Amino acid sequence: MASISPPLLPFFFLFFISCVHSATFTILNQCDYPIWPGVLSGAGTSQLSTTGFVLQPGQSNALTMPPSWSGRIWGRTYCSQDNAGRFSCATADCGSGTVECNGSGAAPPATLAEFTLNGAGGLDFYDVSLVDGYNVPMLITPQASSGGGNCMTIGCAANLNTECPMELRVAVDGQSVACKSACGAFGEPQYCCNGEYGSPSTCRPTSYSEFFKSACPQAYSYAYDDGTSTFTCAAANYLVTFCPLSTSVKASNGQYPRAVDVSTAEYSGRPLTSVAVIFTVTAALSRRFLRLL
Repeated sequence: MASISPPLLPFFFLFFISCVHSATFTILNQCDYPIWPGVLSGAGTSQLSTTGFVLQPGQSNALTMPPSWSGRIWGRTYCSQDNAGRFSCATADCGSGTVECNGSGAAPPATLAEFTLNGAGGLDFYDVSLVDGYNVPMLITPQASSGGGNCMTIGCAANLNTECPMELRVAVDGQSVACKSACGAFGEPQYCCNGEYGSPSTCRPTSYSEFFKSACPQAYSYAYDDGTSTFTCAAANYLVTFCPLSTSVKASNGQYPRAVDVSTAEYSGRPLTSVAVIFTVTAALSRRFLRLL
């Protein structure tokens, strides 16, 4: 078998590193109220230089993500600072007491954008999750992709706070500002997918998860909703939009975007390689782990 001679190793290493894509994430607030985005890096991934900031209506902020970054982004709402200087938010608060989240995640309910960059075959895996509930509309739009994956705009553009079932609502001054998951509201195993319901075969959709799924077909609605909710793209930048102006996430052919189907191990109509299948399952498990942080 051919080998790389020692003098060429440094050049080979530099070439390999140069081929790994560093993505730019643009976070855009199109809501008519301020949003305080939070950022949490996954296990084994360094925290970014900023983990929280404010976006006034119409403002955006661009973040450079390191290669192979994984983590989640969310929006905090109805935030303020008390007389002692402690910062907190009515929804998706990270509990740090400051605008920066400093390695802490969002308190449910929260709409989550989840990413694993530069995975199997150079693909990025991304999704919008309502497993921890919902607090603000959000879309993910891949940009400047080098090709590969389905690279679709996906997410949850609907305002679910006004339609949220009463037993799931979070209210501030009588106004519904977030919508709990059934797990968050009731804590029962059949909703939380734990205990005897801790597998895809035993944890099935419920009337509550179907409420989220019917409004946002491409978003995760419960823990084992992988088959219709994980999407891929190659070497892309990403636009994460809060309160997108358009409520449609359909493709130009009028169909909803197609997810990576982990239940049948197909994507874009073609069989996945065994490595990609393994990575897809690993990515799903990683999301479960992130939710435990």
